[in-house]
Amino acid sequence: METRKRSVVKAVVWNLMGLVTMTLVGLAATGSAAIGGTLALVNTALGFTLYLVYERIWAGIRWGRHV
Repeated sequence: METRKRSVVKAVVWNLMGLVTMTLVGLAATGSAAIGGTLALVNTALGFTLYLVYERIWAGIRWGRHV
């Protein structure tokens, strides 16, 4: 089973990659770094929270594990 610390580190790294990607997409879509950055921050905050919840739910499911 994964520790909570591992889940948090995975979520942070994943969301940093998403933040950079969404900033670039937002900038390309709107032409504004401020709007693109705001969209990226909102997306990252939501994605981080949902990813942590998702990971913790799956950590408690025994199906498919061979331990």
